Amino acid sequence: MSQPVEMTLFRRFADAPEGDRSARARFVLVLLALLLGVITVFGIATGASDASVSGVIESWFYGGTDGVLSERDRLIIHEIRLPRIALGILVGAALAVSGAVMQGLFRNPLADPGIVGVAGGAGLGAISIIVLGSTLLSPLVVLSGLYALPLAAFCGGLLTTLILYRVATRRGQTSIATMLLAGIALAAFAGALSGVLIYLADDRQLRDLTFWQLGSLGGATWVKILAAGPIIVAALALTPLLSRGLNALALGEASARHLGVPVQRVKVLAVLAVAGATGASVAFTGGIGFIGIVVPHLLRLIIGPDHRYLLPASALLGASLLLLADAVSRTIVAPAELPIGIVTAVFGAPFFLWVLLRRRGILDL
Repeated sequence: MSQPVEMTLFRRFADAPEGDRSARARFVLVLLALLLGVITVFGIATGASDASVSGVIESWFYGGTDGVLSERDRLIIHEIRLPRIALGILVGAALAVSGAVMQGLFRNPLADPGIVGVAGGAGLGAISIIVLGSTLLSPLVVLSGLYALPLAAFCGGLLTTLILYRVATRRGQTSIATMLLAGIALAAFAGALSGVLIYLADDRQLRDLTFWQLGSLGGATWVKILAAGPIIVAALALTPLLSRGLNALALGEASARHLGVPVQRVKVLAVLAVAGATGASVAFTGGIGFIGIVVPHLLRLIIGPDHRYLLPASALLGASLLLLADAVSRTIVAPAELPIGIVTAVFGAPFFLWVLLRRRGILDL
């Protein structure tokens, strides 16, 4: 009689060479893919509408012709929840992968697009379009059309990332303390400029900006996904090309060069990927923090630092956690909706403090 599948998997993990977590990483990837599928179905069937999970699935397979879902429920699912789920998957994956790439680039588990000011720069670009799009920046809006908002956020995130890397890196070495302090300074400066723009906003713009800054997937539409989706997908598609380079950078830039890695090219591509993914995400969902630091750090503890597995695993878990946070935000104060940025901060902030405390014993690693 064959042994149980679980025992076979655990024996493979135990027999793997010390430090080799490839088998475990592949197993975790499968589990994360299944988890994302379950949470997606749960998210589609969760909300003010009384549509059940079984009703949603049955309507997909049988076309809803037997009255399983009412016309109202069908409209809610296809025009409100599905775009929301799709945007949540894209943004969650983008933020988590951006965090993993930045942590690999800076060789520090505290690096995150939100903490080091990249999200603030992207937000400044988006706010500029919202407030000045009909006046000073109207030529850009006319020229870019639907892509004006994500393009402005991308430029803001790119500029902030370039400044951060330039300030924190000297003679090929990145200073952790300088990185964090420079990130705080850049975030504060971007926040100050954003405050000036908010002061100039009219009542309608001010109301939109208030909810946008707290973060939400509530305004998701297929049109927005059409604008943000290509940028996020292109940025995410670029990250697997960085896996070998990020793995080599963990040994130091000098060692990476000796291994034949084009270090400067890796840096440029990493900056572009992070700016594109973060910029497009922030443009349409606002400030959603801590996904980029929580997800990669958790996965690094489980499957190790190999970016060949860490990046796709971060995308899957980031999407799952953001969808789960969105489901909580829609149900905890129903029929109202709690901004999703509040939910992620409530759980992410304590985790970040734990990371800081834990690093007291691993500073030399």
